[in-house]
Amino acid sequence: MRIRHPLRTFVLAVASFATLLAFAVPALAVDWRSWDDGLARAKSGKRYVVVDVYTDWCGWCRRMEADVYARRDVSEYLASKFVAVKLNAESGELVHLGERSMSARSLASQFRVTGYPTTIFLTPDGERLANLPGYVPADKFLLMLHYIGDGHMDRGEKWEDFVAAQPKAN
Repeated sequence: MRIRHPLRTFVLAVASFATLLAFAVPALAVDWRSWDDGLARAKSGKRYVVVDVYTDWCGWCRRMEADVYARRDVSEYLASKFVAVKLNAESGELVHLGERSMSARSLASQFRVTGYPTTIFLTPDGERLANLPGYVPADKFLLMLHYIGDGHMDRGEKWEDFVAAQPKAN
C-alpha cells in the first residue's frame, strides 16, 4: 500500500489550479474605435494610432485578430501607447480626414491599401507613418509597435538597426 505525501498532493493541487487559472483568464481585448472617434482620441491624448484595415471576407484579417491582437502582450502594449482603429476597406461609411469627408473605402485607397489586412500607423495628428501590409506574426508585430510606440522611429533610428539591437531569443 502506497502512502500519499500531503505536501506532494498539495503542490500538485496548487499547480493544477494555477494552470487552470492561467487558461481561464482572458486576454485583454483591444479597445477598437471607429475612425472619427479614434483620431479624435489620439489627438487629444497625444497617442499614436494603429489602423487595422480589413474586409469582412478576409481570412487573414480574422487570423490577425485571433493570433495577434488577442495576445495579451500585444493588447496591453496597444492600450498603453496607441489608439486602435478598425477600418472596413469596403465600407461606404462616412469618415473624416481633416476637413474632408469620404467613404471608408476611399480613405483606404488614399492610404494606398491594396491588400488585406493592412496595418497603418499614424501620428496623433493623423499623418501616416507607415503601412504594414499582410498578416504579421505577433512577435514581429509587437516589435513594430515598440519601434513606433517607444519613439525609435521619431528619433530617426532605422528599422534594421532597431531589430539588430534586440536581444536574441534562445
